[in-house]
Amino acid sequence: MVDLEEYNPWWVHEEDPDVEEWRDLEYRYVPSWINDLSLEPFSVNFLVGPRRVGKTLGVKLLIKELLRERENPYEIFYFDCTMLDDQNDLSAVLREYLKLRDAKGIKGSLIFLDEVTSVRNWWKAIIDLINRRKLRNDVVTVMGSVSVNLDRAVGRFAGRRGNGRVLEVMPLGFRDYYKLVTGVEDYFDGKGQDAFESYLQTGGYAAYLNRRIRKGDIVGSLKADLRSLEKEKDPEIAREILGAIISKAPSPLSYREIGEEAGVNRDTVRSYVSVLSELKVLLEIPFSQWGKEVVPKKNRKFAIRDPLMARAFAEWSRVRIEDSVLYEWVVQEHLYRKFREVYYFRTGEYEIDAVVPGMRVEVKSGKRGGRYPKDVIVLGGREVPRFLYGIDYSPVIEYENV
Repeated sequence: MVDLEEYNPWWVHEEDPDVEEWRDLEYRYVPSWINDLSLEPFSVNFLVGPRRVGKTLGVKLLIKELLRERENPYEIFYFDCTMLDDQNDLSAVLREYLKLRDAKGIKGSLIFLDEVTSVRNWWKAIIDLINRRKLRNDVVTVMGSVSVNLDRAVGRFAGRRGNGRVLEVMPLGFRDYYKLVTGVEDYFDGKGQDAFESYLQTGGYAAYLNRRIRKGDIVGSLKADLRSLEKEKDPEIAREILGAIISKAPSPLSYREIGEEAGVNRDTVRSYVSVLSELKVLLEIPFSQWGKEVVPKKNRKFAIRDPLMARAFAEWSRVRIEDSVLYEWVVQEHLYRKFREVYYFRTGEYEIDAVVPGMRVEVKSGKRGGRYPKDVIVLGGREVPRFLYGIDYSPVIEYENV
């Protein structure tokens, strides 16, 4: 039997080791996304996003706050599913906990299942309990690093999520990063420029800022995710494709051009790009005619979704990455997080790096240059930090239509 108490030290009035370690960090914060989880029964929440972005720590900080409101600590159950193999193992763990809480007279719980995507057919265990009304008074939050699996599984819970929400947790955006490293709320150009230069090096990974991870851990996480997919992907092919994208950035590319550079065919590139996008690593940016009509057959731009990811994958692929490319990618990513779509446009006279509803933005890593239509925002390099700070978006994206 699994020792449930080991994962729930608050049952014996001890503090979680991850929370204890958090207290000693140089850069620490409580992520805002924990306030977006539904805690109203019945709910099934989904947390999707890449590894190392703080999903586990965020949940444990939430548990710390919830314990203050609960009379019985056994009402909160956390379990790391890494050691489980399939839905039968997960069913056994859940049955054991439900039996324990029944013995203590608890009618409803907050259940947090971490790394659930490492368990084969994990969703069957939860849906079975939902169908048998064993969780009708509960809030279940499932988390996974292999977000491609979690994203697809969400559809299986259609009509079974209750009040639950689906949230995407990504590395910190620049506004939150600025507040974390400067310790101030208001924006100042000098501090903003220093923070942005740091952001281009560390990305939005607080764990990297705190020297808890290295770039090799980012690469290792991607390799593990690729190998754990139902249809396993070869990390070496992913490396070649990412290397081709980085070396050609920020130019628009076709799948065929990427394949020629990577030594694979167009269909293979399409398949890997789709997976890397679902793993929240890569952003595809289609061509949009004047920002009104998407032209699927046109070459696409590609952006890696965080500066630390980009630097890690560049080292892995043994290619150089220029800061000018990171400037453009960071702006595209931030606009994507706000609008959930981003496109590019070009003519024979000019190019616009990011087209979103009501806004067109061109990024220059140095000083402004060239002539653009009046409605295009042209950002010189030193203007980028203030622009990013001014983008009002939540680091958590809720999928309303799943």
